[in-house]
Amino acid sequence: MNGTTGIFLAYLLIFLARVADVSLDVVRVLLLTRGKRFLAALTGFIEVSIFIVVLNEVLRQGLTDPGKIVAYAAGFATGNYVGSLIEEYLALGYMSLQIFPPARLVAEITGGLREQGFGVTQVVGEGRHGPRTVLFVTLKRRDLGKVLNFLDGLEAEIFYNVSDARAIRGGTFPLRRGNGK
Repeated sequence: MNGTTGIFLAYLLIFLARVADVSLDVVRVLLLTRGKRFLAALTGFIEVSIFIVVLNEVLRQGLTDPGKIVAYAAGFATGNYVGSLIEEYLALGYMSLQIFPPARLVAEITGGLREQGFGVTQVVGEGRHGPRTVLFVTLKRRDLGKVLNFLDGLEAEIFYNVSDARAIRGGTFPLRRGNGK
């Protein structure tokens, strides 16, 4: 292996290791926010171990090699992107969805969501223009796209609000085919 190949491989190693450790950082934060402390701690251990090894390689012989700095920074940026893709794929946890439908669609939305296995709670509130029905749905993150597609199929401009649900207890959720969950 000649000098140029060795330098390129060092840059590649720095880049890939930084992608891995930053991606793990994103997953670790996700695990913490979902209350999975042990998995978060284990992920953090691996993440920091990679980080220390990579930082040592970057700092070896001082900061005189701009290629190492670029590989390190590019790995960090790419790691954030890859981490967000992993987080989206894992879709851990639950979401809380509040829907503010036009009165003419309340029954259709409620019935359609319940037919799909979702629990829906209706609350009548007072809006700017009078009484308004608000629908509350707690769902698994992986089901959010399905519900939003359902709503968009009825009317593209339905107002809704989505937020993370840190912890839930009880409720009604669709059964998963094949595993009963």
